[in-house]
Order: sequence, then structure tokens, then C-alpha cells
Amino acid sequence: MKKLLTAVVLASALLFAGDAGAQMKIGYIRIDDMVAIMPETQKIDSLLEKFQNDSINPRYAQIVALYQFKDSVYRDSLKTSAVVRKQIEEELPSLIYQIQNWQQIVNQTMESKQNEYLAPIYRKVFDAVKAVAKEKGYTHVLTKEALLVAPDADDMIAAVAAKLKVPLPKTK
Repeated sequence: MKKLLTAVVLASALLFAGDAGAQMKIGYIRIDDMVAIMPETQKIDSLLEKFQNDSINPRYAQIVALYQFKDSVYRDSLKTSAVVRKQIEEELPSLIYQIQNWQQIVNQTMESKQNEYLAPIYRKVFDAVKAVAKEKGYTHVLTKEALLVAPDADDMIAAVAAKLKVPLPKTK
């Protein structure tokens, strides 16, 4: 057992020693900045607005109308059977919760939809980052936020933008 452990440790040491001599080149990029300048990203705001107008706003009106209907049926105890009253009694808290927390529900839904729309753009940018890293010989690519100090030459945004054929905004 000790011989096997010694062999594994020795093999690991040799592997890491070989890697230590290899040249390491680190690049960085702010992925969100690259996604923000993609032409596809500009269309997302209008898609989100359409989604909110077509799906979310009508849903709120439906919930309020359903609550008002069930509440009026529940309050009219002379015409409502005990079974129906009990069922409505169980359903009303959920409707009240949705109405009271509607803005939070909207925010979560919109964020989820935005992530759904942005996913293919992020995938496209990540693929371009990987391709540029390979072409330029970068062994590691970090987000710019992870670095306190970094040389401008290793900022990959210009190369990734060129790879994606997206013009960079002019800096002031």
C-alpha cells in the first residue's frame, strides 16, 4: 500500500513539475460589457416589453378579477354551499399573496425571461472568448472584476469583438 501511495505521489510530482515549466499567459475580459454591445442584445428590451404587455399585465388583471369573483361568492354565504365556501377559503390566500407580491413576481418573471433571451448571446460570446484564447495562446482567461491590476495588452475585449465582427463603442 505504501509503495502504491509513493508511486502516485511521485507521478503527481513529475506531472506538476512538467507544468511548472510551461509558459502561462493570462488574459481577461468583462463578459457583460461584450454582451451589452452585441447587436442581438439591443432587441431584447423590445422583446421584454412585448412579453410584459402580452403575458404579464393581462395575468394580473385575471388574478384580480378571479379574486374579486371568489371573494364575492365567499361573502354571499346564503347562496354558497359549505363545500364551495371551504374550497374558496383555501384558494383566496394564494390569490391575495399573488396580488400583494405582484411586483416581486413580475421582477422574477422578467429576470427569468431576460436570462432566457440572453443565454444564446452569452454562449456566443463565451465561444468567441475560447476561440480567441486559443488563437492568442492564453492558458487562462479571467473576468476583469477578478483582477486588481492587469496590463491593458491582455484585455481580450477588442479581439473578441473583432472575432464576432462587432464594433466597439468609442471611448471618451
